[in-house]
Amino acid sequence: MKRDFLLVFFIFLSCACFAQQTHVDEVSADVRFTFHEQLQEGVYDSHFQGDYFNIHIKGQLTDNITFRVRQRMNKKIDEKNPFNATDFLWLKWQATPKLSFTGGKQPILVGGYEIDSPPIDVYYYGAFSRGLYQYYAFGATATFTPAEGQNISIEFCPSPISPGTQDAYSYNLYWNGHIGKIWRTTWSYNFVEDELNRKMNWIALGNKFFFGDLVVDMDFINRAAFAQKNFFFTDWTAIMKAIWTIGKWNLCTKIGYERNDAENVDPDGVSYDLVLPAGNDYFYGGAGVEFFPLKNDNLRLHAAYFRDNHDKVDNFDIGLTWRFNIYKRNK
Repeated sequence: MKRDFLLVFFIFLSCACFAQQTHVDEVSADVRFTFHEQLQEGVYDSHFQGDYFNIHIKGQLTDNITFRVRQRMNKKIDEKNPFNATDFLWLKWQATPKLSFTGGKQPILVGGYEIDSPPIDVYYYGAFSRGLYQYYAFGATATFTPAEGQNISIEFCPSPISPGTQDAYSYNLYWNGHIGKIWRTTWSYNFVEDELNRKMNWIALGNKFFFGDLVVDMDFINRAAFAQKNFFFTDWTAIMKAIWTIGKWNLCTKIGYERNDAENVDPDGVSYDLVLPAGNDYFYGGAGVEFFPLKNDNLRLHAAYFRDNHDKVDNFDIGLTWRFNIYKRNK
């Protein structure tokens, strides 16, 4: 923990010393802690837990080169992966108004709003999202913006389903945009290699719909190896989330179903999909309420209940999230 603080402070101090060339626009933090209760087979348990403590640094090196850092202060650093607690550590070069290049540690571009959301805003995940080895990795991305709000990206990075020390990669084509005024999209095609040197195809379609005070997310992910008998709808994920805003309150619910047919195995009987093995299905869901006493997202109280058909645990969380600026540059 001390080393993390020193690292963040050193980055901030170094940037400040070169303020004429480099501008630190913002240093901020967000925190979430929870009182967790659960009931499993009649046995009750409860405890307090710290979920997230993140430090954010945003700034620019030049007018067209920006940077971003997000460091998790409460995540263990693996000696084999000294950047395990670092989500973002990237530079972005805006080469032209419509073309940019990003290098460094960044999200692996997999479509879908569950996996794309900041983790501090997600109370429970499905099997696919939780089963990835990593979702932030060092890589390179080129993004083309043909029109405002429409971004098409090509990314090369380590595979999210293989330990980062292996020479297994992911080749991602990603569209983050909108269709009309009420439909936003985060879609991707991902050609990923696993730890057994096999190839998988993911088609991930994340959709967000705005109906006044009601916002609905609908994600669908199809996963398949070329050698599978059926390419579509035998290994898939479907997720729906809805948030209804009433004044300072959000009423929330999310359900998901994931399935991989038993026949989706290679000649050795090993599942092509290592995240959700063949012959399994996973159903999860829950509901909750959020309260924003300050009329913004700087302070949030939440209560959430969720359960799935595998662990068969009734989970109930009561928690608090707050965000605050440490430094903000006057422009």
